[in-house]
Formats: sequence, C-alpha cells, structure tokens
Amino acid sequence: MNDRTHSAPPDHPQRLSLANEIHARPPEPLASPERASYIALAIDRDQREREHGHLALLCERFGAPPPPAGVSHWSARLGDLRLKWERHTEFTGYGFYVHGPGGFESPAVAHLPDGWLAAIPGRTIAAAHTLVIPDVGESSYAACLARWFPGGTVVGSEISNGAGVAFTDFRIGEDGYERFVLLDRRLLPTQAGRVSKRLFEIEAYRVMALLALPLAQEQAPKIGQIEQSLAALTEQIAHGRGGDEAMLVELSELAAKVENAIDAIQYRISASTAYYDLVRSRIVELQEGRIAGLQTIEEFMTRRLAPAMSTVASVAQRLRDLSERVARASGLLSTRVEIAREKQNQTLLESMERRARLQLRLQETVEGLSIAAITYYMAGLVGYLAKGAHAAGIAVDPEIAVAVSIPFIAGLVALGLARVRRHIGTAH
Repeated sequence: MNDRTHSAPPDHPQRLSLANEIHARPPEPLASPERASYIALAIDRDQREREHGHLALLCERFGAPPPPAGVSHWSARLGDLRLKWERHTEFTGYGFYVHGPGGFESPAVAHLPDGWLAAIPGRTIAAAHTLVIPDVGESSYAACLARWFPGGTVVGSEISNGAGVAFTDFRIGEDGYERFVLLDRRLLPTQAGRVSKRLFEIEAYRVMALLALPLAQEQAPKIGQIEQSLAALTEQIAHGRGGDEAMLVELSELAAKVENAIDAIQYRISASTAYYDLVRSRIVELQEGRIAGLQTIEEFMTRRLAPAMSTVASVAQRLRDLSERVARASGLLSTRVEIAREKQNQTLLESMERRARLQLRLQETVEGLSIAAITYYMAGLVGYLAKGAHAAGIAVDPEIAVAVSIPFIAGLVALGLARVRRHIGTAH
C-alpha cells in the first residue's frame, strides 16, 4: 500500500519544532562514581555572540566541532570531560561532567584549560559541584557529612522514592561553589542525571527568584513615604482643607511616583514569581523522603526562601493597593472640582444672562431713540419739501404736512428696524 494514501495534511510551520521541544535539554546520564560542576551566568544580550565564540575556542582546544549557530542548547565530549550548555531567557548554564572517582578537591571543572572558565561572558549567579557516589549505608552518613560539609547545617533527604540520597548545605565555599552529594542506592544513570540537573536548577532558579528582593527592599521606604503623603491628602480632602486644584496636582505627582515604582520592579517581580514556581516544581520532582534528624530540601526552601518571596509579593501588593487608592482619591477630588466648576459656570451663565437682558433693554431704548431721531430728520425733510411747494404756489400748509407725515415716517422706520432684526436673527 502506498504511504501517501494515509498522509496527513501539510504541517503547521512550527509543528516539528514544537513537537521536539519536549525532547529538548535532556539530562546528562550519570553513573557513579561521577563528578559534576555547574555554573549559571546572567548575561546581557550584547554578550550572546561571545558565548559561541568562547565555546568554539574550547572545542578547538580539544579538537571537537563547535556548536552550530543559533542553537540554545548543545553538548559535546571533550576528552574525559563532557560539556552541556543551555541558554535560558536571562541566564546561561554550563554543566561539566567527568566519570571516575574523586572528591570536591578535584572537580569536573579542573579538566578545563587554565583561564577558560574565568573568561566565560556574563556574571555568575550560581556555581555548584556534585559528587555522585555509591551509597555505603546510613552508618557512615555522619562521618561523610562531617567531611563534606564541615561546620554547616546539612539539608538532606531520600530522593526518587528512595533510589538515592541527596545532601547539601546550600553554602558557598571558599572556592565559590556550593556542594551537593548524591548517594546512589539503585539510581539509573538517567535518574541520577535528572536529580543532579534538578539540584543545579533549584539553586539557579532560587537565586534568580531572589533578584527581586533587593529591589523590593529598596522600594519599601519609598512606598511608606507615599502612603503617608496619601493619608495626609486624603484627610485634607475629607475635611475640605486646602485648595482642590492644588491637592489634585499633589495627587497627580503621587500617582506618577507610584507608577514609576511599579515600572521599576514589575518585570523583576513577575520573573521572580515564575522562578519561584520553578523552584517548587523542581523540588516536587525530587520525590523527597525524610531522613531522621535532617531538614528536607522542601522544608529548607519553605523556611528560607518563602519569607523572602512573601516580602516581594507584599511590596508588589502594596504598590497595587497604592495605585488603586491614589486613583480613587483622584477620582473623588476630580468630581468635587468638576462640581465646583459647574457651579462657577452656572453663576457665570446667570451673570451673562443678566447682562444680555440689560443689553437687550439698552438696545430697545436705543432703537426707540433711533426711531425718534430718524423720524425727526425725515419730518424735517418733509417740512422743507412742503415749504418749497407752498412757495411754488401749491396750496400746501407746511406745518400740517409735517404733522401728517410724522406717524407714517415713524411706522415705516419701526417696520424697517423690525425687518433688520428678523434678518439678523435668521442669519444666526
């Protein structure tokens, strides 16, 4: 049968890339004994191209092909060293793996060329070493913990439903690295790789989540000042003290300060919330079981990280509440200002109406005088005409002619002015 008989319609342009996304970034399989090192670096966009160039230098040193252009994750074998590189939105992670016995004094990064690690573009946000070694029994835990984590409060738990045990103290050592120990009871290499990756990701995401804390702490005093100013303004509005226009200007300034504070930390807070969710999901994926006398990783993070994230969330909520309170106060004051302006406009309209009535009366008076004046002059003209006719021998009494003409002239003038008024009213 021809395969084309049951072929599907044309693919969506992004079908293959989206379908392969669930297979992207697989963990590096780890078989005990194994040493792993991880470094996460915050990197600016203008440094992205330098990452590829720096990786290409390392590959050239070991005679390996460089990473393809445009990829966001890549792995390679460089002699005894295995490298896994992953680019994230705000940071880049480098994982280095070496199989064979050894301790924290000989980590995987010791196999890198001198100076290459320090020259990686970016700024370190997390760095850790992991030892994957066989589990020799609980009787040796105390001695091992004292050797691996001297003087620290150790956090540990069974992981992967008891297939392994993980220990750490979440402290940065003198070498700049944190330490994880993964004891292999019956872990498959892929399980050990996933657990190691989760431990590294927990630390990287934890630091990224905490980046919002300094910003929140910096904004807290400013928020307190704005809250005090808003409370004082609200009291003035309630008791009618101060000019409404001036208070409205002050409220506008407070609103600008609040929005500026929101703009300064909104993205960081949103990102931190997302990273915090990732930390908690990675902890759940560890499938922890309690070891007597030790805090689990989940308990440690809940007690240490959760309060910091609550502080961040509290600052974000205070800013949102402030924005709403300023908006309500501005709306209330704006309404009062509008009412005052409407009263002023009403008073102004009444004043204009009175002036219009006075002007109308004055106009009527002027029109009356105008009729009288025009009638007087027109009657004078009639008188001159009558006198001229009388002198010419026509039997016309000038005084009677003037007297008779006055009503007609006044009526005609009044009709003419009325017609002009109607014409002006029609034009408007």
